[in-house]
Amino acid sequence: MIQAPAPPPLSRRRHDREIISLAVPAFGALVAEPLFVMVDSAIVGHLGTPQLAGLAVAAALLTTAVSIFVFLAYATTAAVARRVGAGDLASAIRQGMDGIWLAILLGIAVIAVTLPTAPWLVDVFGASDTAAPYAITYLRISSLGIPAMLVVLAATGVLRGLQDTRTPLYVAIGGFAANGALNAGLVYGAGLGIAGSAWGTVIAQVSMAVAYLIVVVRGARRHGAPLRPDAAGIRASAQAGVPLLVRTLSLRAVLMIATAVAARLGDTEIAAHQIILSLWSLMAFALDAIAIAGQAIIGRYLGADDAKGAREACRRMVQWGIVSGVVFGALIVLARPLFVPLFTSDRSVQDTLVPALLVVALSQPIAGVVFVLDGVLMGAGDGRYLAWAMLVTLAVFAPAALLVPVIGGGLTALWWAMALMMTVRMVTLWLRTRSGKWIVTGATR
Repeated sequence: MIQAPAPPPLSRRRHDREIISLAVPAFGALVAEPLFVMVDSAIVGHLGTPQLAGLAVAAALLTTAVSIFVFLAYATTAAVARRVGAGDLASAIRQGMDGIWLAILLGIAVIAVTLPTAPWLVDVFGASDTAAPYAITYLRISSLGIPAMLVVLAATGVLRGLQDTRTPLYVAIGGFAANGALNAGLVYGAGLGIAGSAWGTVIAQVSMAVAYLIVVVRGARRHGAPLRPDAAGIRASAQAGVPLLVRTLSLRAVLMIATAVAARLGDTEIAAHQIILSLWSLMAFALDAIAIAGQAIIGRYLGADDAKGAREACRRMVQWGIVSGVVFGALIVLARPLFVPLFTSDRSVQDTLVPALLVVALSQPIAGVVFVLDGVLMGAGDGRYLAWAMLVTLAVFAPAALLVPVIGGGLTALWWAMALMMTVRMVTLWLRTRSGKWIVTGATR
C-alpha cells in the first residue's frame, strides 16, 4: 500500500514496541471518557425517568459541543510531535501552550452562547415538558466545565505529541473515580439531585484540567518555554484546526444522517441501529488508539527529517490496522450469540440487528485501514486534504443513505451505505498516502 520497501524484522519490532507503548494507554484513556456519562446516567437514573431523560438530552448537547473541538487534541499532537522530532522541546511546549490558550478562549465563548440559549437548545433536541427543566439545569451547570474539557483536549494533545500517553490514562482514571464519588455525594448525600450530578462532573473536569496544566507548566519551566499567551501562536493553532474542524463536522453529519434514516425506518430499526452504533463506537476507540499512536510517531519522524522512518512506521501501522480489523470482525461474528441478548430480548430487534451486524463485521478491516491512515495524515499535518476527503465522503454517503427508505433493504442496507462510506474514506486516504505528498519534513509543515 505504501511505496516503500518492507522494513526489516528489527525495524518492525521497534515500530511495534512504539505503537503498543502509545496505543494501549491511549485506548484506556479513550474508554474512560464515555464512562463519565455512564456514571452520571446510573446515578441520575435512580432519581426518576424525567431526570434521566433530561440528562440524556443535555449530555447529547454537551458531547456534540465538545466533539466539535476535538481538533484541539489532533492539531496540537501533530505540531508538538514535529518539534519533538526536531529536538526543540521548548518550542514544542510553546506550541502546546498556544493550543491550551485557544482552548480556554473557545471554552469561554461556548459558555457565553450556552447559558442564555439553554432552553432553546433543549427544545430543539425535543425534550418533553417534564424532562426539559432537568435538561436545562444540567446543561447550564455543566457548560461551566466546558473550558476545562477543552483544556483537557489540548493538553492531551501536548502530551501525546511529547510521546506520553500514560499521563492522560492516569488523569482519566483519576477523573473517572472523582466523578463517581462526587456525583454520589452531591446527588444523594447533599440532596442536590440532577444539579449535584452536574456540579460533580464540573469539579471532576476542572480537577483533570488542573492536573494536566501542572504537568505542562512543569515541562515549560524545565525547558524554558514561556507560558503567557501569544496572539500569533494562538492564531496559528486556530488556522491549523479549521480543516480538522471541517473534517469532524462532516463525520458528525454522516452519523446524524444515518441515525435520522434509521429513525424513519421504524422503532425496531432505530433500536437495533443504536445497539450497532454503540458497538461500532467501542471498536472505533480501539482503532483510534492506533491512530493516536500514528499521529505522535509520524509527527516525530517528519520533524526529525526522517522520511524513510515515517514511511516504514506508516506501513507497519497499516498492517496493525488490518489485523485489528480482522480480529474485531471475527469477534463480532463469534460472540454475536452472547452479546446480542444482553442488549435486547426483543426478537424483532434481534432479527433486524444480526444481518446489519454482519455487515459491520465485514467492514472492520476497512475501518482499521481508515483509522490508521487518518492518524498518519493528521500526524503529518495534512489537515486540508483530510477536510476535502471527508467532504467527498459525505457527498457520496448522503444520497446513498437517503435512498435506503425509498429502495428498501432496511437497516442492513443502511449499514451497507455506512460500509460504502468507510470504503470511500479508505480510497481517498490511500491515494494520498500512496502519492507521498503528505511527507513534508521539518519542525513546521
